[in-house]
Amino acid sequence: MRFALVWAEVANGLRRNFSMVVSVILVTFISLTFVGTAILLQMQIGQMKNYWYDKAQVAVYLCTDVSAGENCIDGAATEAEVKAVEETLSSETLSPFIDKYYFEDHEQAYANFQEQFKDNPVAEYVTPEQLNETFWVNLKDPSQSAVLVEALSAQKGVEAVTDQRSYLDQIFSILNSASYTAIGVAGLMLIAAVLLIATTIRLSAFSRRRELGIMRLVGASNRFIQTPFILEGVFAALVGSIMAGGAIIALVHFFVQGYLAVNIPLTSFVGLSEAFFVVPILVVVGSLLAAISANFAITRYLKI
Repeated sequence: MRFALVWAEVANGLRRNFSMVVSVILVTFISLTFVGTAILLQMQIGQMKNYWYDKAQVAVYLCTDVSAGENCIDGAATEAEVKAVEETLSSETLSPFIDKYYFEDHEQAYANFQEQFKDNPVAEYVTPEQLNETFWVNLKDPSQSAVLVEALSAQKGVEAVTDQRSYLDQIFSILNSASYTAIGVAGLMLIAAVLLIATTIRLSAFSRRRELGIMRLVGASNRFIQTPFILEGVFAALVGSIMAGGAIIALVHFFVQGYLAVNIPLTSFVGLSEAFFVVPILVVVGSLLAAISANFAITRYLKI
């Protein structure tokens, strides 16, 4: 195969359909940026789960004067009930599951509440007695929180036993929904890119129908005829893929690491290593889709 002639045909096709090629580049760029964002978001969710699940605590809220429930009929938890809960946590049954625990009284809970809601008017109306005294428990294996919930939920003086992972699951559910939305949008954009590539190849072939007829008359092989058109589609998609990879790297560097990691230092975020892992995936996906759609389009047009 004469490579110089093939590349000349590729350059000729790109020049004749310049506006369509730019459209393919932009659509590929946008769609693969969504794909890369969805992949990074899934990586971020995985990192956050590993980071926060290990730190998630089980909160054993003790009764207050305003608590409702069968365990709180007599009002606030008494010293004897508080001691009974502590003895249960230190028992041979639960101690193998517990890494450590500490007790937060009314005053400590009030101080934490005031710090957390210092700019909220509601902080002015809350008194220490309205806030639960709480045992905060760190488990050796956070997934075994059900053992603690079952052992303490029915104990007198205990208003509720709450696994903080339930709150994290709600956050991760929202993040997963955002990731799936990005994947859905990316899928639609990729379909648009494939159709646009196919249309571009057909237009390029139509504009060179006379040359193609001559090439077939002189015995040019099917591969020789098809290759320039396939390369046109791959080139346009490759440029869009590289642009999408650059956008992903810039997003991680400037927004995730430059802004989020600085302002939310207690959370683990994806870094450039994850971004550089995603870039080749985008390039491969973009190039393969372009090659397949271009090959299908030129084969159908030439009816080879």
